[in-house]
Amino acid sequence: MEQSKCYQASQLPTVPPDGRSLKAMAGVGKMAAMLWLLAAVFMLGAAVGLAEGSKHNYYDFFVKETTYSRLCKNKTLLTVNGQFPGPTITARRGERVIVNVHNQGDKNITIHWHGVDQPRNPWYDGPEFITQCPIQPGTNFTYEILLSEEEGTIWWHAHSGLDRAGVHGAFIVHPKKGTDYPFIKNYKKLHKEIPIILGEWWNSDLNLQLEEYLKTGGEIHNSNAHTINGQPGDLYPCSRKNTFNVGVKRGKTYLLRIINAGLDGDMFFGVAGHLLTVVGTDGRYLKPFTVQTIMISPGQTMDALLQAKRSPSSGRYYMASKTYLSNPRLAYQNGTATAILEYKDMPLAARRATPVFPNLPNNTDDAVATGYTAMLRSLASKEHPVNVPTKVNEHMLITLAINTLPCTTGNGTCDGPSGTRLAASLNNASFEDPHVDILDAYYYSIQGVYEPDFPNIPPFLFNFTNTNGSRRYWPTKRSTKVKVLEYGAVVEIVFQDTDILGAENHPMHLHGYAFYVVGRGLGVFNKTTDPATYNLVDPPYQNTVTVPKAGWVAMRFKATNPGVWFMHCHFDRHTVFGMSTSFIVKQGKTPESKIRPRPKNMPKC
Repeated sequence: MEQSKCYQASQLPTVPPDGRSLKAMAGVGKMAAMLWLLAAVFMLGAAVGLAEGSKHNYYDFFVKETTYSRLCKNKTLLTVNGQFPGPTITARRGERVIVNVHNQGDKNITIHWHGVDQPRNPWYDGPEFITQCPIQPGTNFTYEILLSEEEGTIWWHAHSGLDRAGVHGAFIVHPKKGTDYPFIKNYKKLHKEIPIILGEWWNSDLNLQLEEYLKTGGEIHNSNAHTINGQPGDLYPCSRKNTFNVGVKRGKTYLLRIINAGLDGDMFFGVAGHLLTVVGTDGRYLKPFTVQTIMISPGQTMDALLQAKRSPSSGRYYMASKTYLSNPRLAYQNGTATAILEYKDMPLAARRATPVFPNLPNNTDDAVATGYTAMLRSLASKEHPVNVPTKVNEHMLITLAINTLPCTTGNGTCDGPSGTRLAASLNNASFEDPHVDILDAYYYSIQGVYEPDFPNIPPFLFNFTNTNGSRRYWPTKRSTKVKVLEYGAVVEIVFQDTDILGAENHPMHLHGYAFYVVGRGLGVFNKTTDPATYNLVDPPYQNTVTVPKAGWVAMRFKATNPGVWFMHCHFDRHTVFGMSTSFIVKQGKTPESKIRPRPKNMPKC
């Protein structure tokens, strides 16, 4: 199995500040060239912290098909370095990470660094046809990832088609040297950090499912199993042998870095016999709170402390995850993935006992899910302050809907409702990928690629959460509408769920920014009374927010990161259906407020 390769600074291509190659400088003189090269290497080292452990900031990702056995069947799966989940990236706050992605598969690919703001650096954000053309088979592309305020657990994943089912992994950002975690003052008291990646497994080829949807407009099938760190666990067939196992010792403290990398399911997660103290989400810190069960949506991360305090009678406990289903009318994967927490300091007989099972909520327990999200509040300390914008320049009300499109097959019958094609929309605009990436089109003023008129309000107003099954609101239209923002504008977005073809949760993710979740509620948002309920003191600072079914969420951010930034539902089938748009944030007037120059090695469409 190939591992992530690391480079020293001297192995990186080095180019003089004026853009000339080293070969072109031959006439300058050997001594001058040598001095310049040494200075350049020294400066590069200083920029990324090469003094200690910096070689771990450089990775090679080889994307290729790998054969795996799950649920009694063999299957080839697109992975990174043959690993499922993929390799973990680690860095410190403010560092730079370089990842060279080699596409050894048979289809186009891109990688997104989920939760990284990438200040002034949209070229390396990753979504295909938004900020780049995809990496074609047999080619490579090197991403530069600029960390800024992120600290905690984020992650990376493919951002092309449905490829992130196998192409994903953890991205852990530790505090700067000389600083501690705010939730545990002495780092040595934290015994171990354990990534827990909640995923899914399909027996079928997801690319074939995507092709089928594009032909017939029908639903994309549910997975065959949930997974924890790539394994379904004891309750699924042919899975017990490889169940993920975590060894712990009594009296120690462990940090679980929990990531929902699944394509289409909100998840409940818990550990039998243990409480979880949640201390962070989406690479930002929270006021600690303790729960038995967490609810985590696709795209989100949660940092949780576990105190190893076993009972005298048992030494083995299940970690478990199962679907939280916000719309009971939908089909879903109703299995439970398991891993095992095992006390290594117990007698052998106790370590062979059947694990204790956690008491997870019912799949449709809305009260537990909404109660959990209501407890998320920013730490708001001196070291990690809150700075909620108060003067809003752009107010947006964005409806989230499942819709239909006319059938375009030869026989005029598709697999969506009443023979139509399934679609999804924001403000009734169903997003369609262009054939040239939007960032290039904006940067070079290429006409006809996108439409800069995404609306601030829905095209028609109605009782969004009670349409009584009316088909009047089913249809939508395909377009590539984007929203253009002035540099420095303060934006407030109210996401409003609708019950067109069924109300349900939607995990909305914004690239390039974290945002303050200042309000949430059930029913239809009231612009007169609901803002009075906003939390402007310590709202959570997230990049992926769970919009409750038949409800709303209000979030704010200041548009100070110029570029093109994708916004979409992190249920992948909804993104495929069109529940997305992009923001174009204009450049400011100072050098620090302008997009960095376009890299010369960007992939071509």
